[in-house]
Amino acid sequence: MPGTAAEMLRTTRSELAPEPNANPLVPLVASGRASLETLAALALEQHRVIPADRHAFLHLAQRASGEPEAAGFFTMLAEGEELAAERLGAFAEACDVDEERRQAYEPLAGCQAYPAYISWLALNAAPADAVLAITANFATWGTYCATIARGLREHYGFTDEACAFFDFFAEPAPALDEQAEAAVQAGLDTGRLDTSSAYTYGRLLQAYEAMFWSALGQTP
Repeated sequence: MPGTAAEMLRTTRSELAPEPNANPLVPLVASGRASLETLAALALEQHRVIPADRHAFLHLAQRASGEPEAAGFFTMLAEGEELAAERLGAFAEACDVDEERRQAYEPLAGCQAYPAYISWLALNAAPADAVLAITANFATWGTYCATIARGLREHYGFTDEACAFFDFFAEPAPALDEQAEAAVQAGLDTGRLDTSSAYTYGRLLQAYEAMFWSALGQTP
C-alpha cells in the first residue's frame, strides 16, 4: 500500500472500482429501459437506507471522539444523509410513491444488506479503517447517481427537483474529500489504520453495493 493518505485513497478507489458490467440497473435507467415500478422500488429502498446510514455515521462519529479528523468525516456524512433525505421525497413522488405505498412496501434483502453492513462497521470497525473503506465506495455511488440523474431527465421527463437526490450525491464534495484524507493521514500517523482490514471492508461494501443494484434489477 502507498505511504501517504492521498496515495492510499487513490489506490484503494482504483483497486476496488467495480467491473463495467457489475451494475445491471443503472444502464437501464440511462437508456430509459427501466420501468417506473423499478424506479419506485429504488425510492422505497432508499427511504430505509438513508436514515439507517445516517444513524450509523453518527455512531461512528461518537466512537471516534478521540480522533477528531475521523469524527469530523462521519459527522459530515451524517449531515449529508440528512440533506439527501430532504431531496428523496420529490423523486419518490415522481415515481408515484405515496405514504400508503411506502408503509406497505416490503424491502428487498439484497438492497438492505448494504446498510446492514454499514451498521456492522459502525459497531465493529476502527473508525480510521471505516473512513478508507467508505470513501472508496462513495466514489462508485456518486458515479452511478450522475448517470441516473441524466437518464431520468432525458428519458423519463423528471424535473430538477425530482432528480435532486441523485444530483446531490453526484456533485463533487471537496470538503468531504479533504476530511477523508485528513482522517486517513491521522490514522497512518497514529498507527490506528489497518490497511488490510480497511481493504476488506471496502471490498465487502462494493459487493453489497452490487447486490443492491442486482436486487433492484430483478424487480418488474
